[in-house]
Amino acid sequence: MLVSKKIRTCATFLALSCIHTLVAHADGSLACELDYAKNFTIEEYADYKLLTVSNAYRSARSVYRYALIPHRATLPDDLPRDVIVIRTPVQRVVIMETVYVGYLDALGQLDQICGAASASYINHPKVIQGVESGDIQSIQSGQKLNIERLLLLQPDLILTTSLGEGQIDVSPQLQRAGLPVVLTADYMEHHPLARTEWLKFLAAFFETDDRSNEIFNTIKAQYTRLVDKTKGINERPSVFCGAPYSGSWYVPGGDSFIARAIQDAGAHYLWSDDPSRGSLPLDTERVFLKAAEADYWIHPSHYRSLSELFNADPRFAKFGAAQISQVFNNTRQVSKNGGNNIWERGIVHPEEVLADLIKIFHPDLLPEHELIYYENLQ
Repeated sequence: MLVSKKIRTCATFLALSCIHTLVAHADGSLACELDYAKNFTIEEYADYKLLTVSNAYRSARSVYRYALIPHRATLPDDLPRDVIVIRTPVQRVVIMETVYVGYLDALGQLDQICGAASASYINHPKVIQGVESGDIQSIQSGQKLNIERLLLLQPDLILTTSLGEGQIDVSPQLQRAGLPVVLTADYMEHHPLARTEWLKFLAAFFETDDRSNEIFNTIKAQYTRLVDKTKGINERPSVFCGAPYSGSWYVPGGDSFIARAIQDAGAHYLWSDDPSRGSLPLDTERVFLKAAEADYWIHPSHYRSLSELFNADPRFAKFGAAQISQVFNNTRQVSKNGGNNIWERGIVHPEEVLADLIKIFHPDLLPEHELIYYENLQ
């Protein structure tokens, strides 16, 4: 731990809230060193926290900075001019993506949700009940975004992501309306545990740092123990992912969190040599040329049976994995409206997803494990 004399008070505070190495900066701030996440930083000043988000989408050039200041505290004189101020702890939160349900559930903050976009695709029973009762308002997104309705909710925080596409991204409209919008970039991370580590970013808004650190360290330990089981494997089955959507087959890049999970599960991802973190749009013929003899096919869009898959495109039956019924989808926990728990709890708990993948690729390594998120299509 590196602490200068002039920031000793700040160091004492952070030592309690951030169970990590603390690095002192020349400007008098302290920064928490993160284990995996690359797309955010947390810096602690004497009277506020500064959170910075980078790489918010594929072509992002800007960074986004948020100053977290306690309620009733005066604005600091040294506050950077380009920051968005959020008063903490937040009590009324609008979520524009279902992924935040998993994070807020882990942090014990589901009761703070007052509005949700894509509400029909939420999986968590408590949030569904809140939407049905009216305690949580259903919010339209994209081109149907209703700013007035959001203003009436008086949220302390609006959580959203960006694809860098002006026609569908809502964050610029929210900012122009003076709403407290915060961009996250967990989906651009390269490692499953990096996405989990975004718990620390979100915990700062609720002042639940201790809880986030404890949860992360537990998940990290469990994930690492599972990876140790596959390190000595020499014969790694080949795997490909996805299915066509709107004419293109989007396969995860070789530096994506999905590719890393497949590797950690003891398999060989066919696009592992690609440096992308996002998805690659390919045509079916190109995918077939590379994956025709692959051992496993996972994440085939929304399909839940081989007959559905083959009816969508008869060419799918030519894949070797389909011919030997080695097609698995992460659709075991899907609500009646299509909400998938793997995009809620599964993002926060990659150790559960990893256990499923190991069970699929190397069942002898986890003989007692029962699949949580995946099912074998028949």
